[in-house]
Parts: sequence; structure tokens; C-alpha cells
Amino acid sequence: MNDLETMAAPTLPDLSQPYGLGTAQRDFFGANGYIYLPSVAKEQEVATYRRAIKQAVADLNRANPLKPLAERDTYGKAFIQTMNVWRNDEAVKKFVFAKRFAHLAASLLGVDKVRIYHDQALFKEPGGGPTPWHQDQYYWPLDSDRTITMWMPLVDITDDMGILTFAGGSHRGGLLDSVAISDESQATLDQYVQQRGFPVWRPSQMKAGDATFHSGWTLHFAPGNVSDQMREVMTIIYFADGARVVQPANANQENDRQAWLQGFAPGTLADSELNPVID
Repeated sequence: MNDLETMAAPTLPDLSQPYGLGTAQRDFFGANGYIYLPSVAKEQEVATYRRAIKQAVADLNRANPLKPLAERDTYGKAFIQTMNVWRNDEAVKKFVFAKRFAHLAASLLGVDKVRIYHDQALFKEPGGGPTPWHQDQYYWPLDSDRTITMWMPLVDITDDMGILTFAGGSHRGGLLDSVAISDESQATLDQYVQQRGFPVWRPSQMKAGDATFHSGWTLHFAPGNVSDQMREVMTIIYFADGARVVQPANANQENDRQAWLQGFAPGTLADSELNPVID
């Protein structure tokens, strides 16, 4: 690399500085299974990393053009999903491995350290459909309930773009229904939420760099995107260091065991090279 290329390379913001998390916020997360935190990343930090994430997502999806929305199933209409983006771009890796985010995840879970399960970019297109009610941990062959997802918009988003929505307290019941994200999960779990009277909440808007965190068992969904803008969101899934792989309970968990845990056998520590500790 010559001097001009070095000078032109963007300076990536440092994301190691801590975010001040109070006892009341940790208690809220423990009781409700989710929390909204403003300005987890600053405006300029997000703007810089957004460029890298968008480019990496475009590069990864170039070889597999999407079908028109009308030809996709419910899952396919919900979002453009691109996983483990960190493995394909050093700038994205720096974002995903940010100590600020991981330390927040560990603090909310009440553990010393967390590992990366995987990241995923979730871009909901204009006209994209709703993401049905579901529990993330239905997909994860892990023996721990100390799991958490950070959901961060890379652009300012409003209610008409499909903001994540939570059923407060639903995480306490563990696995509620063995069904993947689908029309079936929407119908079954929507009825369950109503019957149990869980308070349903979502922010009316989120700034780029705001974030929600939710437990792996927390019921959540997102409405469709009825705006004319792409809803650009980056997520990072963490689990407590020391968790072990379990025998997959469904085909989706077996797929995850192979893809994100490098096929590690049930009973072994979930510590593959794809699941580094962030400390």
C-alpha cells in the first residue's frame, strides 16, 4: 500500500470505551427480557461502520440475486439476512468485536465474559413483510439461557419501517413452542401473548446507534416496512463463556451447530474459532 492509499483509508472509530449501564437498567432487563439503550454507538461511529457493513453485505449477496418480494415466503419477505459478515471484512470485524457492545451484553446477562455466536445484517426492504413472533434460541443448540442479541439500526428508523417489538417477561418460560419463524409461529405465539397478557412494547423511533438487547427466549416480532426506505440493522448474538453444545432438538439447530459452532459435538464447550471471547 502506498502513502496515498494509506492516507485515503478511513479511520475506524474505537468502540472499546464503556457505556454507562446502571443497576436499574440491569434489573429492567432481568424482569422483562429486553431493554432499549440510546446512543450505544455515536452518530459518527455508526456512519463510518455503516459504509463498511453495506459494502460487505452487497458483496456477499451479489452472487445470489434475490427473487422479487412477491415470489418469496414469509421468512424471505421479512428481511435480507446476511450472517457472519465479520469473517469477510476487517472493518465489520472491528464493529462486531467491539468491547463496548460485548461488555454491555455480559453486564445485562450477569456474566464475566461472552462469546460471539454470530452476527447478522437484517435489511428490511421497502414493502418488506413483517417478521413473525419468534424466540431466537429455538435455533441455537446451546445449554445456557445466558444468551442475548444486540439489535442496532445503522440509520434513523421510524415506526413505519419495522422496529423490533417485545413481549415483556416472556423469556421466563423458556421454549414456548417448537416452531420456526413462519405464519404458524405468528398465529400461535400471538395468541399466546394475548392469553398471557404480556405487555407488548417497541420504541416509536430509533436513532442510528441506538440499540435494543433481548434474551434468547424473549418473544419478539417486527412489523413490515411500509416506508420507502431500507431498514438497515446490524445484530450481534452473544452467549455466556462456558456454555456447551447440546444435542440439536430440530433441523434448524443442527444447521446452526454445523454453521456457527463448526460441528462441535454435543457436550463439548462452545468455543470454536468462530465463537471468540470478547473481553
